[in-house]
Amino acid sequence: MAEMAACHFAVFMTHLPTEFPDFGLTPEQRRQAVRSHYWEWPGMDGERGEIWCYTDRFSYRAGETVALHVSSTAPIFGITIIRDGGSETKVYEKAGIAARWQDTPDQCSVEGCGWEASFEFRIGDDWPSGAYRVTLEAGGGDGQPIRCHHLFIVSPQPGQKPGRVLQVAATGTWLAYNSWGGSNHYEGITGANRDQYARTVSTQRPWCRGFVVLPKGAPRVPLEVAVPPKTVPRYPHMEWAFATGHSKKYASSGWASYDSHFFRFAERSGYAVDLASQHELHFVPEILDGYDCVVFVGHDEYWTWEMRDAVDAYVTRGGHAARFAGNFMWQTRLEDGGRRQVCYKYRARAEDPAYRGGDVTRATNSWEAPEIGRPGSSTFGLNATRGVYAGWGGCAPRGVRGFPVYRPEHWAFAGTGIYYGDLLGADSHVYGYEVDGLDFEIRGGLPYPTATSGAPDGLQVLAVGMAAQVEESADIPLKDQFLGDEDGRFTAETLFGEASDANLDKVKRGNGMIVNFARGKGEVFHAGSCEWVAGLLRQDAMVERVTKNVLDRYLGKT
Repeated sequence: MAEMAACHFAVFMTHLPTEFPDFGLTPEQRRQAVRSHYWEWPGMDGERGEIWCYTDRFSYRAGETVALHVSSTAPIFGITIIRDGGSETKVYEKAGIAARWQDTPDQCSVEGCGWEASFEFRIGDDWPSGAYRVTLEAGGGDGQPIRCHHLFIVSPQPGQKPGRVLQVAATGTWLAYNSWGGSNHYEGITGANRDQYARTVSTQRPWCRGFVVLPKGAPRVPLEVAVPPKTVPRYPHMEWAFATGHSKKYASSGWASYDSHFFRFAERSGYAVDLASQHELHFVPEILDGYDCVVFVGHDEYWTWEMRDAVDAYVTRGGHAARFAGNFMWQTRLEDGGRRQVCYKYRARAEDPAYRGGDVTRATNSWEAPEIGRPGSSTFGLNATRGVYAGWGGCAPRGVRGFPVYRPEHWAFAGTGIYYGDLLGADSHVYGYEVDGLDFEIRGGLPYPTATSGAPDGLQVLAVGMAAQVEESADIPLKDQFLGDEDGRFTAETLFGEASDANLDKVKRGNGMIVNFARGKGEVFHAGSCEWVAGLLRQDAMVERVTKNVLDRYLGKT
């Protein structure tokens, strides 16, 4: 058996590099890259100077005016705007725009920057729906240019959209991970000791570096190195971010790492695609009307009750929802017309006002909290609390890189040549780094949701992979564990009322799935992995075929 295991590992290693990438960091800097909290803030670049910007909203329609809020050490700047789709199209350019340095509140991550508008421009009537990348450039103190990048969305006009796909950008998750100014929903400079994550985050601030643009080859979260057993985990994406001045969270969220790859693939494949933000889903749910197919992709973790209402109603009345995304986890609330997002997360039961006389169903806790009464599976068929980590840290670091397929006869796999037991997307690593699953059982060699899983009636499990909520390896010292068991204990407390060892044992083994089910007059397909888009980025023919099968069916082409 030992010889067989060694042989298997040797074969596995031939497909991947066996050395961690070297970004020129010392061992202590590598540890800082993972363990310390670092972020972008005004003045960080010193005498070289800097320029930052944000828009007053995430999205606009043709003909509307965009207010650009700029703070710059240089007195003038130029602007270029490019539509970022199947091809890059320049739509606007202007030089010689006046700018000035604007003071920023210490708690801008929570309160917003409060900068005055520096420049306004009108969205052209002929600008098609999509993502528009803004680049500002000015002169730096060392004679070299300084730049910043921003992104806004041009939303579709109302009306019927036969044959068109609507992609909904995961702006709730972008906002949760944006650390510009010091705080997000993960780490922060809030609280009495300035060491707490922010329960409230503002839209009125720049995106952190790496959310809008990335160089080709920037590491993704799942480990792309063959690591022998007992190897202490490394996190190349965070090491690269530390070494290059990008956000620590660039690979966890944002247009550049996730949403862009589906949008570009779809347009290059000949699909007509429109783009909207989740904020529109919340405030203008009728934006879904007229579309036969609505798509959600990438890391899509944070949703409001109203966003779910919009999708549920759309599917029930005959719409088709395709979710190529993972980690459907947290309920949020929007305040101040959508300019602030609230999520108490792990501290919800102790701190969220919804538990003290408010509407507890709107508590910003995990969707699986019994008091909320709306598990994620009721909308998309899967839950984050039964899935989560795969392919990084001490969570299945040498596990499958693709989805193990159980029902190859399903229409989604037509034309792929895939068989029972094959791995879908292993070459392009579509499985990870966070996945969604269900409690399930195997009968006759096929997976079925358990009676208590919360799965919608008629749900079919097409593929299942393994995941974990706990780094439990005795070979990884506690000081080297990034994930530990914190998430597992939170899930245990959420589902079973107590974070005991016995309850932890019930939840620490997770899974990721591909599922399909009908609801009302409509249908849902869910490939529950953040990294599905990696298969499109890396042009994995089998992943592309499944994606097209889903789109074609939902657009009525097959």
